[in-house]
Amino acid sequence: MSEIASPSAVSPALSGRFADDGHESWVRVYYEDTDFSGVVYHANYLRYFERGRSDFLRMAGISHTELAVLPEPLAFAIARVDVRFHRPARIDDLIRIVTQPATVRAASFSLTQRAECGGHLLAEAMVEVVCINLDNRPRRLPKDLAHKVSPEGWPTGATGKNDGSP
Repeated sequence: MSEIASPSAVSPALSGRFADDGHESWVRVYYEDTDFSGVVYHANYLRYFERGRSDFLRMAGISHTELAVLPEPLAFAIARVDVRFHRPARIDDLIRIVTQPATVRAASFSLTQRAECGGHLLAEAMVEVVCINLDNRPRRLPKDLAHKVSPEGWPTGATGKNDGSP
């Protein structure tokens, strides 16, 4: 029987990297991502941004698994997403997702995200994330976590720039 690698044992290249303009990760557009006209269906950008946020958090040293086993387990919930679409992406495009911390409050933080392809802006979003307990009640962000998602703390916890390619 083969052994399954833990998330921390997976290559950092799979989680993107910290670049000069933010955390970057990459998404390839597959047929399943497109609508009948051959362009990426608008709702899929939310999925792409979710992957970018998850990878940003992972690279910043924040583990969803570790949050879930705290004495008072914590999780994240999306409170608001504001997306603006600029250009369509098409099948086989390689989309760069860039995530940057924006603001931190007592129980929430916000991130800016953008999707780019070939140097063109496809979509951009402002995302508000709330820290909650398992009863879905807002909880104050732990200090170390708040620092990791703040503009001042970025890229705290990063393994440094890596040369993993998409």
